[in-house]
Amino acid sequence: MGQAPSIPAATGGIPAAGTQPKRGERPIGAILIDAGRLTLEDAERILRLQREQGLRFGEAATQLGVLTGADIAFALSRQFDYPYLLRGESAVSEDLVAAYDPFSPQVEALRTLRSQLMLRWFDTELERKALAIVSAGRGEGRSFIAANLAVVFSQLGEHTLLIDADMRNPCQHKLFGLENRVGLSGLLAERCGTEAIQRIPALLDLSVLPAGAGPPNPSELLARPLFSQLLQELGKEFDVILLDTPAAAETGDAQTVIMRAGAALIVVRKNATRMSQVRDIADTTTQASATVVGTVLNEF
Repeated sequence: MGQAPSIPAATGGIPAAGTQPKRGERPIGAILIDAGRLTLEDAERILRLQREQGLRFGEAATQLGVLTGADIAFALSRQFDYPYLLRGESAVSEDLVAAYDPFSPQVEALRTLRSQLMLRWFDTELERKALAIVSAGRGEGRSFIAANLAVVFSQLGEHTLLIDADMRNPCQHKLFGLENRVGLSGLLAERCGTEAIQRIPALLDLSVLPAGAGPPNPSELLARPLFSQLLQELGKEFDVILLDTPAAAETGDAQTVIMRAGAALIVVRKNATRMSQVRDIADTTTQASATVVGTVLNEF
């Protein structure tokens, strides 16, 4: 995956004792010390060189060889509330490239997709807050796209909810390192409430509703009017709601989820998905009075 770019023109330092910097104004030096990437002794060396030569913090740090471009990019991401994860520091799967490699070409493609979705579908209206991510079969990247899209939407500052509506073969709890004892199935069966929604602490503005315990009647649960009511209520709290669906070619569950969401993004995989299957999904989406927002060719 791509590596963080070198960003020499970064400001930083150590806050004075007793001061409380505002959010977004915390010095880079303090961020890196707290993260264990910089010692106080090295911070003092950087500040000394910074004063002597009139350099910015990042320039002085890289000139001394104390910090790398990746270190500076990490601190800037925290300073500007654009969080990403370091490998080994979280239970979140490394398959989430948007969480671990935000400067890679793959994630740039996801951000382009995010922009298109903002233009084509999402707005302030309640009925345009939810989007079903659908594909014909398994292994075509549907869950991967849904999870990474949820991350990039949250990085934009959109209050984002990812719902795993695949109660037959759920995987979002595995990708985000969550428990799956309660979730959508329990909520639709009225066995639990919205406390089943789990925040992802390491990623601002992102929450996940796992599928929950596997029920014997997933089709019936998804068809309940309660599902539509739930999405309406959640639309008041969240800016973006993405729903990972079951494989459309295997059951009618995906069509039900699309109907509840009101729109679908179709994921196809190069040299795997058949055009006839894509046409079938588009036709059933139209029959459900829902909108096909677009199609994504997944080559990841």
